[in-house]
Amino acid sequence: MKLIVGLGNPGVKYANTRHNIGFMFIDKYAEIKKCDCFKSKFNGEFVSFMENGENIILFKPHTYMNLSGVAVREIASYYHIDHKDILVVYDDKDIPFAALRLREKGNAGSHNGMKNIIELLQDNVFPRIRVGMGTPVEGQDMVSFVLSKFSQDEIKALNVSFENVAKACDLFIKNDFNRAMNNYNFRKN
Repeated sequence: MKLIVGLGNPGVKYANTRHNIGFMFIDKYAEIKKCDCFKSKFNGEFVSFMENGENIILFKPHTYMNLSGVAVREIASYYHIDHKDILVVYDDKDIPFAALRLREKGNAGSHNGMKNIIELLQDNVFPRIRVGMGTPVEGQDMVSFVLSKFSQDEIKALNVSFENVAKACDLFIKNDFNRAMNNYNFRKN
């Protein structure tokens, strides 16, 4: 069994905002995998599908970003999912817009949702995919920036990026996350 988590904040107010890249991706991936009917449980929403003889769960925590670990720990514990079989997709302000950074382990950087997951799992050895959310315009504070909506052009660029995130998730499901890192990691020229 594998768990793919997208981080974000629940509610219409936060839909299509920069801090909800994880939720946006999970919705897109569920569509690609022809999943519908998310169920509410584990302080979030989830849907599952079978692939490679394994149950794959797509999950959106509803504990708000800073407490994402509460929901992730709950669902992982309930299904006895090994940490190496948890993949987290989330936004990152420190890489270029729509660029991807894939890692098998690491610290949380400045991302409070990841800090909470690492703290509550008591482990930082699980794969993650960070998606660049862009940078604030001059004079804009970080809170209003991360809660701002994407433009239509940005949504188009994100959808292209999400295609690569989906391919990386497919490789994760096949236990080949190394290949995903080689294929989809952002590299500076």
